[in-house]
Amino acid sequence: MTDTAVSRPARLALVGNPNSGKTALFNALTGSRQKVANYAGVTVERKEGVLTMASGRGAHVLDLPGTYSLRARSPDEVVTRDAVLGKLAGEAAPDVLICVADATNLRLVLRLVLELKQVGRPFVLALNMFDIAQRQGLRIDLERLSAEIGAPIVTTVATRKRGLEELVAKADALSVSHAGEHENVWREPTAAEIRAAHREAQRIVKACVRPPERPDTVTGKVDAVLLHPAAGLLILGLLLFVMFQAVFTWAEPLMGLIEAGFAALSAGVAAVLPHGLFQSLITDGLIAGVGSVLVFLPQIVILFFFILVLEDSGYMTRAAFLMDKIMGGAGLHGRAFIPLLSSFACAIPGIMSTRVIDNKHDRLTTILVAPLMTCSARIPVYTLIIAAFIPHTKVWGVLSLPGLVMFGLYASGIVSALVVSFVIRKIFWRGTVEPFMMELPTYRWPEPRNVLMNLWTRARIFIERAGRIILPLMVLVWVLSTFPYPPAGATGPAIDYSFAGRIGHFIAPVMQPIGFNWQMTVALIPGFAAREVAVAALGTVYAVGGDDEAGTNLGVLLSHQWSLATALSFLAWYVFAPQCAATLGVVKRETNGWLWPTVMFLYMTSLAYLASFIVYHVAVAMGAG
Repeated sequence: MTDTAVSRPARLALVGNPNSGKTALFNALTGSRQKVANYAGVTVERKEGVLTMASGRGAHVLDLPGTYSLRARSPDEVVTRDAVLGKLAGEAAPDVLICVADATNLRLVLRLVLELKQVGRPFVLALNMFDIAQRQGLRIDLERLSAEIGAPIVTTVATRKRGLEELVAKADALSVSHAGEHENVWREPTAAEIRAAHREAQRIVKACVRPPERPDTVTGKVDAVLLHPAAGLLILGLLLFVMFQAVFTWAEPLMGLIEAGFAALSAGVAAVLPHGLFQSLITDGLIAGVGSVLVFLPQIVILFFFILVLEDSGYMTRAAFLMDKIMGGAGLHGRAFIPLLSSFACAIPGIMSTRVIDNKHDRLTTILVAPLMTCSARIPVYTLIIAAFIPHTKVWGVLSLPGLVMFGLYASGIVSALVVSFVIRKIFWRGTVEPFMMELPTYRWPEPRNVLMNLWTRARIFIERAGRIILPLMVLVWVLSTFPYPPAGATGPAIDYSFAGRIGHFIAPVMQPIGFNWQMTVALIPGFAAREVAVAALGTVYAVGGDDEAGTNLGVLLSHQWSLATALSFLAWYVFAPQCAATLGVVKRETNGWLWPTVMFLYMTSLAYLASFIVYHVAVAMGAG
């Protein structure tokens, strides 16, 4: 032990099984003093916060991704393992590990505890959700359990901030008394050692935990309905349907306020700055571009609100269970549900998490169809077109037509992923699909504070993305749309003579059969960096081109410029098109070559073109042209 080790801030790392309340404990410990980034070289989120311990010493708290074992099988678990072992590049090793466990289900976490014991780093076991264990009459011999695992135990209720002071005090004492100590004897276990660890965990549970006097019967009764093969799928479909209805109906007032705010900002800036290039850059480039994306923030927040509530309640794993048979029938491994579910937020972590699938062909199939799931980056595109062209009418007096269309777009992505995977399995990789087993957590009420903090984190990431990615791209689009100036005597619009105009007009003949105009073609190019950038690019191109009869309301402007057939074709394109360079880069890294990203790009582009062609010409034939 050295004075330097004790005087510097302690590094505490939270590790535990998924659904153990680990993130709720992290939020309770750090509050708003936390930041989210990515680990170096991967897309796994890194959450770190700070706190001050009773001794006055500061501490950095790291919320590691959930894991059942240090035998890492996914990118998240790799990060957790390397952090625990002190092998993360550029990351200091934790001084103390805080293993967070669901007090009502100790069997699984004890296998992880036995592995942490081998690491040799000091750790404390936090028995979280202890109030639920007490209500169930579950009796745990804490003294004996502490002796069995060789670590102190603290009972906590993260959502009520119970036991936090004692937990931090224990961690503080361990970081001081064991400063600099680390004797790692953990290594990848053999099959026999894994079985032995399971037996040891069962022995400890049997010796230290008595069955609950009032077992949880609510979960069983609810699952009898929610996991029913017919009723369960119907309820899941209704939940998703309500979610997409809410994305439109709840967000509309807030979107109007944001839109009005950017319109006022643009008008104010135009009134202050002299007419010229600089004014055009600010109003037509930055404000029109970024504003046209940020206006969709309320819808993204509402979508993530539903996802977070379903995750915190324990329902999300039930959804995975329900979808297992359907996915198996389409040739997808049961483990593919989690990567595909992650792809609704972003295909990148979804593709990364396919590492949990052992079979190479099953994993490749999942990678190839993951981008077909409707990621959050498509929402600005979908909502812009739907709001501009789909009337806000009610179906059967209660259902929102825009919400129905949004639901249909999501359903199209899901169905197309199942169809493509079925074709791949039947034509290229024949064979049976292995069964999928998962642990179902008990149901619990989502903690409002925890949901709100995670919601704020998601909103902040979206806003930062707008500044970090969209802002510079909009400057580039503005430059391409402004320069060079038209030659003397030119009669057409100035933008036709710009680089963007020339590029758009050059490519336009290829896209004309699917109803795309040259402005849409130009928007697809920067949109390849990130899908939502296409919306901002459209706003900039039309603003620079002088199409301002609708002011800064891009949706109204497009409703004047495009036909319904063109709008529907654009939606069909975005259901299938591989409009994300980062996704192709991750596929290249995960498959160790350019073969599969090339296959993905070609088959998705072909599907997008074919779908847009069919939709456009059917719409024209029906009088929507």
